[in-house]
Amino acid sequence: MLPKMSIRRKLFISFSVIFAIFTVLVLLFQYQREKDFRTGELETTLDNITELTHQFIRENAISESGNFRMIDSLVKILPGPETRVTVISSTGLVLFDSEVSEVEQMENHLQRPEVKISVATGFGANIRESATTGRSYYYYAKYYTDYFVRTAALYDVKMKDFLHVERLFIFYLVLLFLIVSVILQFITRRFSDTITKLKDFAIRLSSGVEVKETIEFPNDELGTIGSQITSIYKDLNEAKENLDIEKNKLFSHLSALNEGIAFFSSQKQKVLSNNHFIQNLNLLYDKSTVSAEKIFEIKQLEPILQFIDQQLQRTEVIKSGELPMLDMDLQKSSRYFKVKCVFFQDKSFEIVISDTTKLEKRRMIKQQMTSNIAHELKTPVSSVMGYLETLQHNNLDPEKKKYFIHKAHAQARRLSDLIEDISTLNKIEEAGEHFGFKQQNIKGIVEEVEEHLKLRLDEKQIKVIVDLSGKKEIQGNESLLFSIFYNLFDNVIKYGGDHIEIKLSNYLEDKKYLYFSFANTGNEIDEKHLARIFERFYRIDDGRSRKNGGTGLGLAIVKNAIQLHHGEISARQYEGGGIEFLFSLAKK
Repeated sequence: MLPKMSIRRKLFISFSVIFAIFTVLVLLFQYQREKDFRTGELETTLDNITELTHQFIRENAISESGNFRMIDSLVKILPGPETRVTVISSTGLVLFDSEVSEVEQMENHLQRPEVKISVATGFGANIRESATTGRSYYYYAKYYTDYFVRTAALYDVKMKDFLHVERLFIFYLVLLFLIVSVILQFITRRFSDTITKLKDFAIRLSSGVEVKETIEFPNDELGTIGSQITSIYKDLNEAKENLDIEKNKLFSHLSALNEGIAFFSSQKQKVLSNNHFIQNLNLLYDKSTVSAEKIFEIKQLEPILQFIDQQLQRTEVIKSGELPMLDMDLQKSSRYFKVKCVFFQDKSFEIVISDTTKLEKRRMIKQQMTSNIAHELKTPVSSVMGYLETLQHNNLDPEKKKYFIHKAHAQARRLSDLIEDISTLNKIEEAGEHFGFKQQNIKGIVEEVEEHLKLRLDEKQIKVIVDLSGKKEIQGNESLLFSIFYNLFDNVIKYGGDHIEIKLSNYLEDKKYLYFSFANTGNEIDEKHLARIFERFYRIDDGRSRKNGGTGLGLAIVKNAIQLHHGEISARQYEGGGIEFLFSLAKK
């Protein structure tokens, strides 16, 4: 690859090319002038010879005698050895030609250009190659009523002769070029210095190199322009840095927001939006999209869209302290959203979409839970109060007192279990991030649960088969992991029946998760209940559940504790009878 030429060299070459073209044009002009001058001289000479020939014919009465060969004597004394004389009759027959002896064999010359012109104007001239001799002539013809006299001279204006004559003029042009080149070198040195500095400055900028040093330019107009450009660059660079800082702050803020937010121009064109806005928009829009402008096509947002159109048509100026805004709530499928629109003084506006599904569901859950808690507490409290009133107001024998005290204690214990389960569930849902996580051995936790429930398992004659070979460790919370396995075992003990088997196994493991199967061969559950058994206070058989002391929160605790460990749980019918829980726990 050839190196790039400097601006000085480009200027010099450009000037040289222009000067060369100018020189050629001048030489061609001079050459044409020389040709025209010589042609004019030649035409004058030929006109004189033509007149001389005509006088010779008339004085010697050659036209009457027909002895045109007499003209040879005239031709011999004519100036110029290559002058050709031809006499042509008015009908075009050649009567005499100084270079052709047998003129009767020559073709009719009436259609020769110079002859035809002379008929109309009295004389005619033409430059062409002779059909007879094959040489180029300058033909000159005059019409004299009875005949034409045509003279011709060999046409040979040579370029080399012209150049020889104009040599001094060419030397003058070359000398002028050299003088101007020296002057141009001096002038372009300062010019190219500024251009070179600006070029280096531009190259460094395009390469991403920050220019901090001050560049010195010559003290002239170009230098002033260069100084102004670098000064403007520094101001723009400083403004850009400040703008980038503010932009990064804004992007960080938008990314950190849980709400979807987008800014639009007064032409409803998106200016800026965050990922949450597109995600929430796709939940509201019927089709998948990445275009924020699709929000204007959602019919459910009609109040917001009408508000936007009204504000864009508004003529009065918006005051800074009175920004128009409108918000609305809407539901799409099973999700809830809050949409808010705020207009600014330049008629641009922002739209905020907040997914309030969790808040709404939490509100509904709390409302339902409050109702369920009140219902669940009512029974044991009423029972305890009834047993205590019986003991207080009746004279009972020791056996009866012991029976009522035992019943009251059982209901109080059930009340205590219910309060403890509610507390655990609330902690998981509302303060899950406050649980401490560290390395835990799953096999050790399961063994601890078995030991804790051994008497109850033996009482129901339940056989436990645990297949947890190898090192099964995850990053988790010990008390929550204990609750997961404790509630699964406790659920089987309460509702599975007697003489059954519990099988716990780790059936799969990958880089991120441990996958478990917890199955029992006890009582089966109807398929319609399987999807709801993890709901709070959901009971398949309300009477049997209360009789067995269940709070209705055990499996809800299991599900929430597993989700807190980034896992999932599901239930299905077990092939050997009973049900099987399939769940996963993240290793980290």
